[in-house]
Amino acid sequence: MKFFSFWRSLASFRVRTALSLKGIETEPVYINILKGEQHASEYRKVNPQMLIPAVDDGNRPVLFQSLAIIEYLDEIHPHPPLLPREARAKAWVRGVAQIVACDAHPLIVPRVRNFLEHELKLDEATRLKFIRHWFVEGYKALETHLSSDGQTSRYCFGDTLTLADICLVSHSVGGQFFDCGPEPYPTVARIAETCLKLDAFAQAHPLKQPGAPKSFRH
Repeated sequence: MKFFSFWRSLASFRVRTALSLKGIETEPVYINILKGEQHASEYRKVNPQMLIPAVDDGNRPVLFQSLAIIEYLDEIHPHPPLLPREARAKAWVRGVAQIVACDAHPLIVPRVRNFLEHELKLDEATRLKFIRHWFVEGYKALETHLSSDGQTSRYCFGDTLTLADICLVSHSVGGQFFDCGPEPYPTVARIAETCLKLDAFAQAHPLKQPGAPKSFRH
């Protein structure tokens, strides 16, 4: 199974965590999105949208989009499960995950940052204000649900790791690249800290990947 990823990609971090939790070995293929390697013709054949991650397990079509990949992995490698079995609980976990993957994360990715810089001519301070705003909005939404919906215990959904925790941790780690960590949001910060003590999350951390710097930087 080829796993197209990059250390700096938070979506890749989500998939990498799921792979680690399930003990699935892959053949990593690194696509440097900061250098624009996702636009190369060879990678366009893998994912015409020119985004990472992507997974090629020899079947067609190649899989793309982190949540779709994780749910596929969860179906073909069901242990440990990353979604509850009961329909309403499953929808709630997906909802928490989508706060990150669908609402907040798409607004801070490199192609958006590049558009703000090169097309809208926004200076770095203004771009950082934009990015931090959406990280904070994500934190606020997560904290509100996790502290009031009655589902949360050790992890987002009780004492069981789910897709929601994978997404929460990616948001928390990503925020640190922009000096916007989860500390003001106690439930989010506690769950992120708890998860990152686990080997599967720690080993999947962006700064533990080939080519990563030694510390956070935007």
